[in-house]
Amino acid sequence: MISSESPAIPTQERAAGAEVTEIVTGDVAADIADLRAENEQLREAMQSRAVIEQARGMLMANASCSAQTAWDLLVEISQHSNVKLRDVSTALVAAAAGGPLPPEMEPAYRHAMARLCHAHKR
Repeated sequence: MISSESPAIPTQERAAGAEVTEIVTGDVAADIADLRAENEQLREAMQSRAVIEQARGMLMANASCSAQTAWDLLVEISQHSNVKLRDVSTALVAAAAGGPLPPEMEPAYRHAMARLCHAHKR
């Protein structure tokens, strides 16, 4: 007959089991934190992507250029004004709605557009 009492687990094995549980719990918590951070980054990327594509489309329409040229213009403006691409895009969309371009972006924008106009004349 099987006894309903479980055999006593030696103290050393209990301590080892507790250690394993602690390690696994810590690993799971770290994985959860990593996944939450990645999820937030992906959420921000999706939101940024929408405004970047909107600015790209506006440049394509306003400058009569290709999607690749519009992308290159956004990158150029971003690099020359030292402003993140998503912030450049947000500012361009806001400017299309009547707002001014930020002062740190305006020279880079004018230069990029002048370069594009010059390239079209060739």
